[in-house]
Amino acid sequence: MTTPCPAPFGRALCAMITPFTAEGALDLDGAQRLADRLVAGGCDGLVLSGTTGESPTTSDTEKAELVRVVREAVGDRAHIVAGVGTADTRHTVELALAAEKAGADGLLAVAPYYSRPPQDAVEAHFRELADACGLPLALYDIPGRTGTRIEPETMIRLAEHPRIVAVKDCAYDLLGTQKVLARTGIAYYTGCDEYVLALYAIGGAGYISTVANATPRHFRSIIDAFDAGDTAEAARRQQLTIPLTELMMGSGLPGTVTAKALLGRLGLPAGPVRTPLRPAGQEASDRLLAAYEGLVAA
Repeated sequence: MTTPCPAPFGRALCAMITPFTAEGALDLDGAQRLADRLVAGGCDGLVLSGTTGESPTTSDTEKAELVRVVREAVGDRAHIVAGVGTADTRHTVELALAAEKAGADGLLAVAPYYSRPPQDAVEAHFRELADACGLPLALYDIPGRTGTRIEPETMIRLAEHPRIVAVKDCAYDLLGTQKVLARTGIAYYTGCDEYVLALYAIGGAGYISTVANATPRHFRSIIDAFDAGDTAEAARRQQLTIPLTELMMGSGLPGTVTAKALLGRLGLPAGPVRTPLRPAGQEASDRLLAAYEGLVAA
């Protein structure tokens, strides 16, 4: 039996989509129903208003309302982590305070994007955010989207802050990740579904998954098998998820688009994506459904 590392938000987290009505409004009832299904399916936590949750196109009011209604739905059965990252430090702090008031348990914030600040400015941004709010903070390292890496040495310094407790790792740099793991007690969650087992095996805390919107139990079973000491079974279960993961995350369509397409085919709350995103076509939707059915049948 392995001894898992600390996981401040639980081990199995879903980067939840934000359901919309057919007219494009926030679907609060759908969000509650989806959140309840995900928690029942083994999710320890839900990340709201992240990339998958279409944070660039939801308003500040919608973000806070989403936290409130999901908290009502899941109660204390799961952690709620609110995405608050923006390119503006002041705005990020405002979102963090609103999320705290609405009932979030933690925050997730990307490096400030587009302006590409140097590392000292990135560090100052996160410190200001952590100082301003009473919630634990997870740093979201996804340079492919933000244009700015949170460098390992910066991460090591930030890990000294008592409220900076976790990282969502989408940097595709296992060497850099291991440097931080070796020198800090910060909890690393993979944000790349194909790396769930790989990061967990080297000391990660768990995962924040987009694909888990449709298949929460399958991803949970990977880390459960590893924790039980059955590494071969954990590897087998990880490999079973790869066809669906590749279609959802590596087909050229954003994960938000593919997740909503698949959830819609399954009759689950999803709704349209907001522009500039566009919905998946019929062919892509058919392939997603076939891969999902293959995984469920395996």
